Amino acid sequence: QVQLVESGGGLVQAGGSLRLSCAASGRTSSIYAMGWFRQAPGKEREFVGRMRWSGGLTSYADSVKGRFTISRDNAKNTVYLQMNSLKPEDTAVYYCAAQDLRTQDYTYWGQGTQVTVSS
Repeated sequence: QVQLVESGGGLVQAGGSLRLSCAASGRTSSIYAMGWFRQAPGKEREFVGRMRWSGGLTSYADSVKGRFTISRDNAKNTVYLQMNSLKPEDTAVYYCAAQDLRTQDYTYWGQGTQVTVSS
């Protein structure tokens, strides 16, 4: 089992920045990658970005490329989502999720954290 605890959401004005954290514990050796997703009211959950647990290779959705950056603190088993140049359309509940090494499914999910960007 892997446990994920998120923090760092809040209210920010358009153009501002926020950093989300996702601390992983438990059987972290079973993690293939850490992903970030978001879900706005009335919309489907969408992929934001992903970092391979080993090697740190990242990928991002086109909607956030160049504005959001995923990084990791290996010593703390924590992954970060740095969000810059925020737009009102970035408003959503943000979730981190762990992709299982064996199944490649996003099996473990954080509790979610609200990000609200005001115009």
